[in-house]
Amino acid sequence: MLRDITLGQYYQTESIIHKMDPRVKLGGTLLYIISLFFFQNFLGYAVSVIFLGIVIRLSKVPFKFMVKGMKAIVFLLMITVVFNLFLTPGTPLVTLWRLTITREGLRMALSMAVRLTLLIIGSSVMTLTTTPNNLTDGLEKMMRPLKIFKVPVHEVAMMMSIALRFIPILLEETDKIMKAQIARGADFESGNLIRRAKAMVPLLVPLFISAFRRANDLAMAMEARCYRGGEGRTKMKPLVYHKRDYAAYACIALYLVVSIILGRLNLWGSM
Repeated sequence: MLRDITLGQYYQTESIIHKMDPRVKLGGTLLYIISLFFFQNFLGYAVSVIFLGIVIRLSKVPFKFMVKGMKAIVFLLMITVVFNLFLTPGTPLVTLWRLTITREGLRMALSMAVRLTLLIIGSSVMTLTTTPNNLTDGLEKMMRPLKIFKVPVHEVAMMMSIALRFIPILLEETDKIMKAQIARGADFESGNLIRRAKAMVPLLVPLFISAFRRANDLAMAMEARCYRGGEGRTKMKPLVYHKRDYAAYACIALYLVVSIILGRLNLWGSM
């Protein structure tokens, strides 16, 4: 299960999406996620699925590799669907004991399931096609206006990038520790909830020690390279917009206009 989490990983390949400016991918991902909450019918979701499918095709990242990251949120997805299905008031459809499934609840449950799925896959496209260094540079560039309010933009971007980069590293470390503990007779599956929580202690202690050790090594490496923050620093590869980036902005704008207009029409009933 831990190896199925793709968030924070980078998939190395040659594609037009990989070559795009990270600011385009960050801004496009943010706008794509926001657009998912404007739809009121399934036509809007259909447009968003087609758009995301085209982006995935252009990225040359295997669809199976991208979808396997959904296994980690299946439980959260099920909880969201069940809560919306049974707790949304409206026109009753089916009654199961004291629980009632309503027409509005069914629509809301389907809508939230599709939104979460597209949100996770859309975010994965950005992380899988953007290196941590480019991600840091893109975040720093996009947040530069916040310097007016004395926000340490470079430090914030660096922390976000390091946190995102440490996700796959810590997951791999957790998997190794878990296998080592299982080989020594540890049992993480059987027993009630309290027993399972106690069984996690031999896993969490070495994991925290490893995480602090890695953080200390990273801090020492940055000090050894005379890192003193973002002021006065130059970029080895400065971000520059190309024609493909402007074309991508145009495609994103076209998608937003078409999807939001079609998604708010009362063709198949209001969501």
